[in-house]
Amino acid sequence: MAPNFYFGIRNSRQPLARLQPNVAKLRVRIETEGKHAMISWPPDPEHISHAMSQAMAPAFSLAAVAAFSSIMHGRMTAVIDRIRSLNEIAEDDTARGHLKSDIPRLRQRVRLLNNALHMALLSGICTSLLLVVSFGSAFLHLRHEYGAGLLFFVAIGLLGAALFRFSQEVRIGLQEADHHR
Repeated sequence: MAPNFYFGIRNSRQPLARLQPNVAKLRVRIETEGKHAMISWPPDPEHISHAMSQAMAPAFSLAAVAAFSSIMHGRMTAVIDRIRSLNEIAEDDTARGHLKSDIPRLRQRVRLLNNALHMALLSGICTSLLLVVSFGSAFLHLRHEYGAGLLFFVAIGLLGAALFRFSQEVRIGLQEADHHR
């Protein structure tokens, strides 16, 4: 059976054409086989305020992901510049030729940083999706706790994995070869 839609004010069944233009609240009722779901528009300000207060932790997490991604991008740029400068060393340069042996280690650092950056960006995407779901469900008066909890769990898990990859890169980056020109 197809849903039967009607618009009304406070459960009245007046046609939409008869509604006054200055109606404060419009309720939309969806009838499907005797079951009713009420969606009020505009959303309740207290409900939106509650959603905003719950969005503080994901918003701070999103800011941390952005700062962390910026740091990793800066490090990756420095490592790539180091690879380029080592590639410019002539083959007959005996004074600095031994430094070219460091290129595979630098490429491993770039792979680790790239992997960490991708995980951090996925964490940021999950966090952004969490904020969209939270506010969307607040507007539509839907329950979102389990979905929001799952998204936050995935986002923090990805951020933790990115931090682990970053720690691996830092450990490799602290070798003495990076301090020579």
